[in-house]
Amino acid sequence: MIRKATAGVGASTNIIWSILVGRTNEEVNQLKATYFKKYDQDLGKVIASELRGQMERITFNSLQGAQEEYDPQFHTADKAVEDAEAIHGMGQGRWGTDEKGIFRVICAAPKEHLEHVNKAYADKFGYTIEKALEKELGGLMESGTKKATLHMVGMKLKPYETIAVLIRDACAGIGTDELLLTCCLIRYQGVMQEVMSAHIELYGKTVSPQ
Repeated sequence: MIRKATAGVGASTNIIWSILVGRTNEEVNQLKATYFKKYDQDLGKVIASELRGQMERITFNSLQGAQEEYDPQFHTADKAVEDAEAIHGMGQGRWGTDEKGIFRVICAAPKEHLEHVNKAYADKFGYTIEKALEKELGGLMESGTKKATLHMVGMKLKPYETIAVLIRDACAGIGTDELLLTCCLIRYQGVMQEVMSAHIELYGKTVSPQ
């Protein structure tokens, strides 16, 4: 799918970030190894040649496989507050958003820790990390970076709802993004029952054609 998304003139960024962002270290490393074995090319170099700016940064962070292994001795309540304050300090707490710093913190956080960070953020600042990023990254919507960042957060905090949103986005607007929709249906078939329930709850209808 990445090969298809990077073929020809202009990359299909929706395919690239939807595949690379929100993956575990093991999945990313396996993907890179398989891509090199199949095409004799370094996936990082392929992505770097296709993407620019913030989109390249968030996919680069994802490709590094930098997510930490959850350690309750390290990922403490104090660490959660510290990271929540760091995210706020790089976003709403400063003039101009430090997207690179935000990407780094979110990419590194294991699921369990990000859940604690999210709670600490809501307790201290009054809303979730997702809501904060929706506001802070508003200017990046057209490039897709905002969607990619929210996808990264969502895959750690509420994966089934996040997949349902991705499927909805593939079908939204004039004409379905068939490649993206196909990717979603194939990749997530193992959890499609849960995704279906989330889609019904979010949008009031099933993913299946009526």
